[in-house]
Amino acid sequence: QVVFALNQTLLQQESLRAGSFQIPYTTEDLIKHYSCGDLSSIIFNHDSSQVPNFINATLPAHERITAQEIDSYFRQELIYKRNERMGRRVKDLLEEHSDKSFFFAFGAGHFMGNNTVIDVLRREGYKVEHTPAGQAI
Repeated sequence: QVVFALNQTLLQQESLRAGSFQIPYTTEDLIKHYSCGDLSSIIFNHDSSQVPNFINATLPAHERITAQEIDSYFRQELIYKRNERMGRRVKDLLEEHSDKSFFFAFGAGHFMGNNTVIDVLRREGYKVEHTPAGQAI
């Protein structure tokens, strides 16, 4: 699976470089939507935007199964479990030091797709609000 994933990643990067494959959004798009607080944007609703996409229609059936297994593994390990850990760490800090104020900053990837850090904290009963760029905290 590791060799398959590496080969697929390299093929995807070669396609990007050759111009035969394009990412559906740019880094500038990501920054603009994030800065505007538009976390419901199509950009932020894709779990797969954080991990390479190994599944494509040109793969033979047995390789498509491998790609789906790897995709599922990455989604679970690199997205869902990571956000759960980060959300729990924030919750624990807030509870252990309830007399203090905190500022938490996360990369945009922690707000993408399902089971984000925000989702974890809201499930725990916290109210989470976006602070637009330039607004005093």
